[in-house]
Amino acid sequence: MDIGVFIPINNNGWLISKTSPQYMPSFELNLDIVQRAESYGLDFALSMIKLRGFGGESEFWDHGLESFTLMSALAARTERIRLFASSAILTLPPALTARMISTIDSVAPGRIGVNIVTGWAPAEYTQMGIWPGNEYFGYRYDYATEYVRVMKELWETGKSDFDGEHFHMEDCKLSPQPQGRIEIVAAGQSDTGMAFSSQYSDYSFVNGIGVNTPAAFAPTCERLMAAAEKTGRDVGAYILMMCISDETDEAAMAKWEKYRDGADVDALAYMGVQGAQDAQAAEGSTAKHINLPEGAVNFNMGTIVGSYESCAKMLDEAAAVPGVKGIMLTFDDFGKGLDDFGTKIQPLMKTRDHVALAAE
Repeated sequence: MDIGVFIPINNNGWLISKTSPQYMPSFELNLDIVQRAESYGLDFALSMIKLRGFGGESEFWDHGLESFTLMSALAARTERIRLFASSAILTLPPALTARMISTIDSVAPGRIGVNIVTGWAPAEYTQMGIWPGNEYFGYRYDYATEYVRVMKELWETGKSDFDGEHFHMEDCKLSPQPQGRIEIVAAGQSDTGMAFSSQYSDYSFVNGIGVNTPAAFAPTCERLMAAAEKTGRDVGAYILMMCISDETDEAAMAKWEKYRDGADVDALAYMGVQGAQDAQAAEGSTAKHINLPEGAVNFNMGTIVGSYESCAKMLDEAAAVPGVKGIMLTFDDFGKGLDDFGTKIQPLMKTRDHVALAAE
């Protein structure tokens, strides 16, 4: 089973709280995190793309770096770990994204992939005058489908004459092509999003659910596996979870309660307003999930809170759900959290025995 890290490309990570660790994003911070992850045998690192923050007293995500340029720099300073850059597909033409990926592949052959971000928050795009209107919510996966088809044609053949509803290529060329196959990840939680993932991605992110309920996402994973069965493709689930650990269950829970008590309600309110813009959102979609009140302080991802032993047990439980191929972790305090995972939690995980063996 893969373990990856969702690196802190925007300020304050994924805790929408005034009492959680407060920090700014930088190349130095993310380089430190990814190099530590590589040293602990983690398999991949992914940077999101977020173009407008949520504000509030914590200025949540108001400060952020750009994904492709960051991952290119990280590629040059790492040796083994796989890297995923995120494309906000309304902002970058597919031929340009394909070329950027090919460039990073030249830096780190076989280690770069792309995360397809269709977009759920209109304000990210209205600020730049490129939001196509809320009708986009109804066709964004058709748009994404054409986007990926153009990229794959360029990567595989070096040219594209794709002529679709949204993209029209005319003797479009790409050289040099990537040296190997480029992996694609996506994160749609709706049935339409999962149908897209099952057809065009290698992995699909599935949000964990609740606090210390590590297998609660299983029904969502079942939906993904059912969609993949229809396409006959091997698509694995990458589960998104936050890990808050300490020496004892009580100490870890005290941290979590402190973060919840300090929730940045203004930033959370902004997130809710943006998520509500998609009037057509299906149950289980990102837009619906983002508005759920429970656990919102951690961006509505699954959270495991406990001692190192408890966290290892819960991560193994999540990994045992059918269809899971990996877990992408965030931490409250990325430096200490990642060190504690690498040195105190991972060695206790049955699903990561191979990492300990490789280190011997």
